Amino acid sequence: MRACNIIGGGGMPNMKGGENNKHLGSRDESQLPLVVIVGPTAVGKTRLALRLAEELGAEIVSADSRQVYRGMDIGTDKPTAEERQRVPHHLIDVVNPDAEFTLAQYQDLAYAAIDDVLARGRVPFLVGGTGLYIKAVVEGWSIPRVKPNEALRAKLYREAEVKGGMALHARLRRVDAVAAEKIDPRNVRRVIRALEVYLETGRPISELQRRRPPPYRVLQVGLTMERIALYRRIDRRVERMIERGLVEEVKGLVEQGYGYELPAMSGLGYRQVGCYLRGEISLEEAVRLIKRDTRRFVRQQYNWFRLDDEKIRWFQALDDPYERVKGVILQFLDH
Repeated sequence: MRACNIIGGGGMPNMKGGENNKHLGSRDESQLPLVVIVGPTAVGKTRLALRLAEELGAEIVSADSRQVYRGMDIGTDKPTAEERQRVPHHLIDVVNPDAEFTLAQYQDLAYAAIDDVLARGRVPFLVGGTGLYIKAVVEGWSIPRVKPNEALRAKLYREAEVKGGMALHARLRRVDAVAAEKIDPRNVRRVIRALEVYLETGRPISELQRRRPPPYRVLQVGLTMERIALYRRIDRRVERMIERGLVEEVKGLVEQGYGYELPAMSGLGYRQVGCYLRGEISLEEAVRLIKRDTRRFVRQQYNWFRLDDEKIRWFQALDDPYERVKGVILQFLDH
């Protein structure tokens, strides 16, 4: 199977509200608030979160599995330097593209960032479209601390190449049906991680992933949009990334020694541009694949953030929901 066609899975300015946000008041630690803003790629989460954070004295904790990598700015659509000056951001540019970065590491860093923001009297906004990251933090997953076994992983990747991803997923289903039900067969990396945990510990990853909710009051806000309109936004966003220099960004990363085989380089945009740079496809085809695969990714995101999830307050992005979302957050903070 051609890799080009596989889905891959600042400063601290003074904020309005002063050093101690008036909405937090004096509360028991278990009642401190966490605002979560979720939704699919390109729906407008970043712009909404920035406006709200400026007005409410909040800081943003990123929940994006690609923005943790340094030097990967255009393809991950990171907040600009100016935006990071306006509002403090956390968990962006955490590691180099060749570093191992696990869900457990993210969860630990996210809790540390959230607690730091709360300790300074600010409001933490957990913002992003990586459902795995959001769920791990909000639901308090107990994540198996099983170190990567590179030899085992290489063997499993070879098995996937020879037999196909579905065969590997079927193997997972035989030993951990619960995990297999939750993991998309096309997400080979997650399938391999689940198998790795089982083979290293003898216990299913689903059994080890117990949940213990964190000591926060949580408000989850979701932005959504009719699919055709969202897909048009995605197409324009991909075209802007190319105009801003995505090809040059990928080329620069490779010149720095970051190989195409790295997990970080398998992200949307980087994988397809890599195919172009290796001469396997045209730039026009690479752009088409980025658009197509981003649309597929959006469908996966809605599996994490379901519109019928009663824990999420959904708002239509095209209806300019800023004032309504702000009202919901203020009511939550003053509760």
